[in-house]
Amino acid sequence: MNIAERFGSQSPVVGMVHLPPLPGAPRFAGDRTELRGRALADALALVEGGVDALLVENYGDAPYYPDEVPQHTVAEMTAFVRELGIGVEVPYGVNVLRNDAAAALSVAGAAGGSFVRVNVHTGARVTDQGLLEGQAAETLRLRDRLDSDVAILADVAVKHSAPASERAIADVAEETITRGLADGLVVSGPATGEAADADELKAVLDRRDEVDQNVPVFVGSGVTAENAPGLLDIADGVIVGTALKEESETAAPVDPERVEAFVQSVRE
Repeated sequence: MNIAERFGSQSPVVGMVHLPPLPGAPRFAGDRTELRGRALADALALVEGGVDALLVENYGDAPYYPDEVPQHTVAEMTAFVRELGIGVEVPYGVNVLRNDAAAALSVAGAAGGSFVRVNVHTGARVTDQGLLEGQAAETLRLRDRLDSDVAILADVAVKHSAPASERAIADVAEETITRGLADGLVVSGPATGEAADADELKAVLDRRDEVDQNVPVFVGSGVTAENAPGLLDIADGVIVGTALKEESETAAPVDPERVEAFVQSVRE
């Protein structure tokens, strides 16, 4: 993958757009216009603050379906992501929680997205939704059927989960590239807002260098204005959400001042 062409930067900062609870979710507040306005305001604050790309996620829909969300969720996300695409000029992607790669690809393909994040692309992870198993074979074939060039960013040890079997993270990374044919990798910490383990990140980067240097590695959680410059010295990009929110609360609105300070720390 040419990361500069896909994300608009050689070291992209991807800002998270955490959608409030969508219609059909237990905590939906009952107003589509309000939730879309809130999400679009977050997106615009991120773009105006200087992030290179956006990643839209149905964060508010807990408890999450394990691997197949309802059709109305796909419809709501498609409608919003298309509206987002009209309003911004940066690349944007989709993650459908908990692990609906087919829905993410479909939304991104229909709404002009450039990439998707897939939490479990190969192997299996134990989560609060149960055992999640990668569907790389189906995901890659669906992308072909959709005649889409949407890139697949795959987690190698996604947060809020545990391995179903004890395997070295470097081996998981290699198989995700060579057998899962992921276009990029994501390394995250154990939970939202928690930093990735430095040794695990280095192990993934080292194995990636051995296997295919054209596959970018993103840090997917715990990224802050303080640690981002150092992370981007070794990783190819970062995905940041919580650190850009008011009071560092994941569900809170984006804080424009935090975005500006974050981007400035990276660019300097």
